[in-house]
Amino acid sequence: MKERLVVIPTYNEIENIEAIIRKVFSLPEPFDVLIVDDSSPDGTAQRVRDLQEEFPATGSSVRASLPRLHLLERRGKLGLGTAYIDGFKWALSRGYQYLFEMDADFSHNPEDLIKLYRVCAEEGPDRADVAVGSRYIRGVNVVNWPMGRVLMSYFAGVYVRFITGMSIMDPTAGFVCYRAEVLEVILHNPIKFVGYAFQIEMKFTCWKYGFRIREVPIIFTDRTRGVSKMSSKIFKEAVFGVLQMKISSFFRHYIPRRDSVKKVEEPIGV
Repeated sequence: MKERLVVIPTYNEIENIEAIIRKVFSLPEPFDVLIVDDSSPDGTAQRVRDLQEEFPATGSSVRASLPRLHLLERRGKLGLGTAYIDGFKWALSRGYQYLFEMDADFSHNPEDLIKLYRVCAEEGPDRADVAVGSRYIRGVNVVNWPMGRVLMSYFAGVYVRFITGMSIMDPTAGFVCYRAEVLEVILHNPIKFVGYAFQIEMKFTCWKYGFRIREVPIIFTDRTRGVSKMSSKIFKEAVFGVLQMKISSFFRHYIPRRDSVKKVEEPIGV
């Protein structure tokens, strides 16, 4: 069975892409990787194709014979949110059970993929449907960000909690594990936003459907190579998009798909 897939959107990540792929493949537990590249002019997609030759399908068992590195190329810079949506749909059509969001620039530590997976895969009543790698569940765990950006990010979370009613401490987090059944439900309706607001809308929709969301403490480290994709346009989308999203939710009926799931977000130590 195809179990775990990490979806990594890229645009001009030639400086990071090989290292992040090798790091994921070096983990003690197996994860497949899907790179969703928006026609990067720096050759990111070609580097991935070269690596596909290095990591071909090997082994005699059914699981080992499946390729681990995949590439989905898109025409033009279409945005972070649509990259994840296309990646998720690609993965669901191929039977993956756990799907992960992760940046290509090492701001998310690939070793924390295992922590997120275990929170969603553990048996029993504490199992999560969505695991969020949280920068703020235990203080402020951000490295190399200027103070202004830390404050902007932190108070964005305060604003989101006030508007939406969710208790998630890091609603703009982009390091997330979803169980496949969650995405099968929420992707039936279009996700409208692209940047920060995309991350918020995904969590808000999961919450409205009654899926269990758990926050896992991580340390976020700002990129040391390449260029950040953050912009004032993305930030404004988050500020005004959250209010629009909340108002729209009053006119939408969310039918919980699992009677046993409770609306709970709670910090855990892993």
